Amino acid sequence: MNTVGLPLVVGVDGSEPSLRAVDWAADEAALRAVALKVVYASLWERYEGSALASDVGKPSEEVRADDIVGAAARRALRRRPDLRVSADVLPEEPEYALVREGRTASALVLGTRGRSGLVEMLLGSVSLTVAAHAACPVIVLRGSHDNRVGAESRGRVVLGVGETGKDSAATGFAFQEARLRAAPLDAVRAWRCPAHESVDHPLLAGEPARLHEEHAAEALEEALKDAPTDVELHRRTVEGPARRVLLDASRDAGLLVVGARRTPGHLGLQLGRVAHGVLHHAACPVAIVPEQA
Repeated sequence: MNTVGLPLVVGVDGSEPSLRAVDWAADEAALRAVALKVVYASLWERYEGSALASDVGKPSEEVRADDIVGAAARRALRRRPDLRVSADVLPEEPEYALVREGRTASALVLGTRGRSGLVEMLLGSVSLTVAAHAACPVIVLRGSHDNRVGAESRGRVVLGVGETGKDSAATGFAFQEARLRAAPLDAVRAWRCPAHESVDHPLLAGEPARLHEEHAAEALEEALKDAPTDVELHRRTVEGPARRVLLDASRDAGLLVVGARRTPGHLGLQLGRVAHGVLHHAACPVAIVPEQA
């Protein structure tokens, strides 16, 4: 998907985390030199009904939705006065609306919702579904529990390197984000030695582990073969489960980038365990970048 010049879309719901997402998205849109579109989606007609709507002139939920997107758009312009900002209210389920918006967006930005304190449950109901099905990168602003989301946290970019090779969309996205931020890129490849390959003899104990580490290093080099020369690049192979390795790496990062394979025609949840885990628990914003199978 060619996303050059397409607007950045941010989903809002009036919560404080979604307003922090507007701040982050405004900065990101300015970095990319693209427009910002603020979207609020809700099935307000389901609750108000057409008869009530005609009696009062305008459903109260629609008034509330207009207030939410209007306030969010003004907030973005206060932060970035030169930014091109538009706003839209979509009368449908947020998951469907945002996935559709992603077809003509450079990326989707979502915040975690924390009104009830059930952040993980609410994340799963919208952000996970959108991240699993959107055609463009989806950035979920993890880290909102400690107010780290914002321009002050735009540190290094961490890329989780999987099995996709040098043509990975996630790798290209990470290069772009590091270049835009003038930030270093930390490319991380996790590796493990399967338990059935361990040996008891002390002279042979390190051999299986060494082979797996070498394979990880080779995969890392292959993925980064076409790395741009203007990006400060650091390569790391780390022993351990990929989910834990990436969560550790997210603790002092500005953005964590992970690829997620898309299978054409498959309707199920298209997120692997690693992407699912970091979306729930990373300490920084997470970008899920679709990879074609």
